[in-house]
Amino acid sequence: MLRIQPKDRGVKGTKMKGTLVVNHDLHGEKFRAQTALYLAAAERQCVDMTVRTNAEPIGRETDFILFLSKDVRLARILEQDGCYVFNSASSIALCDDKSLTYLRLRGEGLPMPETLLVPMTFFAADWSENPFVDTAAQALGFPMVVKEACGSFGQQVWLVHNRAELVERLNASSPKTVLLQRFVASSRGRDVRLQVVGREVVAGMYRWSDTDFRANISNGGSMKPFSPNESQKALALQACDALELSFGGVDLLFGEDDEPLLCEVNSNAHIRNLLDCTGIDVAEHILAHIRETVKNV
Repeated sequence: MLRIQPKDRGVKGTKMKGTLVVNHDLHGEKFRAQTALYLAAAERQCVDMTVRTNAEPIGRETDFILFLSKDVRLARILEQDGCYVFNSASSIALCDDKSLTYLRLRGEGLPMPETLLVPMTFFAADWSENPFVDTAAQALGFPMVVKEACGSFGQQVWLVHNRAELVERLNASSPKTVLLQRFVASSRGRDVRLQVVGREVVAGMYRWSDTDFRANISNGGSMKPFSPNESQKALALQACDALELSFGGVDLLFGEDDEPLLCEVNSNAHIRNLLDCTGIDVAEHILAHIRETVKNV
């Protein structure tokens, strides 16, 4: 199990000001717990942290902004106004849209399940007679994974078992951006979450479900600490490099011979489950990394 400790940054006596930006309309316990973890880590890292939502005025007199919202347009405005935003607006945008994530990782030649992007439509469409449906069925086979480009916690992801189910799902999601992926049977109900900070994999968690093809904890999955092998660590780092992430949560699948395949990459992954599972406080690592980065600018 990974037990990496944040490097000694020599933070005593070097107070910094930071702003934590969260979504105004997300009030659940998991979001409150996330904020509390970052505030506690900020205090230990000698950071005077202010919390603002994306609906409130955000001051520009700050050393950095830790941006946990997905309000990419606001992040771009803050960057244009000279703020140092973590993660960057461009990286958040790439991760928040799975089709853009796929295109960037595909461009880098990184291993993923075979994927097709559903043709764009401008209005709700009836896919029953669309030739793309048969093209996808022939290319990917059934069962097949259907993903809306925007979604979190394993939501907006489905497994379809035949043409009729595929048409029904495409009709329901239209005109949203949708991806289709070959189902990786060897990874049914199991995956790995690796947390990358800077150039290190600082925590790992194995997730599994006995009742769902998805392993997400939010969908009832289970978790245990996980020590990744060198190929898994290397792939996680390559993915974060490709997406220009300062930190990120990387989800890996198990291929036929347990070779790692990229599933998804999260620019602002929730970290409470990792703490509960491994005892590793990812917030501490992230704040230490941000301090070091800002200090060296």
